[in-house]
Amino acid sequence: MKQEQSEIIRVRNFTAAYNGQVVLDHLSFDVRAGEVFVILGGSGSGKSTLLKHMIGLYKPASGKILIEGQDIAAAEGEERLGILKKFGVMYQSGALFGSMTLFENVSLPLEEFTDLPTEAIRLIASMKLKQVGLAGFGDHMPSELSGGMQKRAAIARAMALDPRVLFLDEPSAGLDPITSAELDELILSLAKSLQMTFVIVSHDLASIFAIADRVIMLDKKTKGIVASGKPQDLRAYSDNPWVRQFFSRQTASKT
Repeated sequence: MKQEQSEIIRVRNFTAAYNGQVVLDHLSFDVRAGEVFVILGGSGSGKSTLLKHMIGLYKPASGKILIEGQDIAAAEGEERLGILKKFGVMYQSGALFGSMTLFENVSLPLEEFTDLPTEAIRLIASMKLKQVGLAGFGDHMPSELSGGMQKRAAIARAMALDPRVLFLDEPSAGLDPITSAELDELILSLAKSLQMTFVIVSHDLASIFAIADRVIMLDKKTKGIVASGKPQDLRAYSDNPWVRQFFSRQTASKT
């Protein structure tokens, strides 16, 4: 049972376009504080495009993305920096700096955005690595780690500034089923223990059913949201045959 149910992110009439070509058209949805919220859809449906706008990499063609009531696209200077500190991001590849140890990777946001002394930064980095199951690996280089461990280290870095929201882009991509399941357990553990909100882009159905409180499903043809709700409910009760087909992993001939 989630203790917090207030809306931490509000997306209102959001439209994304590249070179005048609309990719997503007038999307509106909310993300509630403390939930694991998953963005899914078929190839080319705009999942990564939506994520990049939500973290402020691109400005909407129209509409708003509000994080705790603040418009990330409109904010500038100190206000924008304050919004950016409210969330952390784990990119699909992990995006760790290969020439830096895990301690150095996790310490980087703290060095850039705080005035903490070196020893305090190292202590926090050590704590973050412990939270993701990497205690004792601080002096290792990313190349010395498995893919799953690199993803964990990337999550530790994303948590360095104690954000309210973590955005994860395809966290289970490239992982074997066991490692992927272990990462799912970590996400659920962090969401519960830290009351952290997760916004995750994924197409891994096993992972989605394991961790998602709610999902939105994007559709390439309509450029909008074709379904939203609990994944189990959408699989069983959706009145859209394509949605049921997607969640049941069926080809069109079996529907």
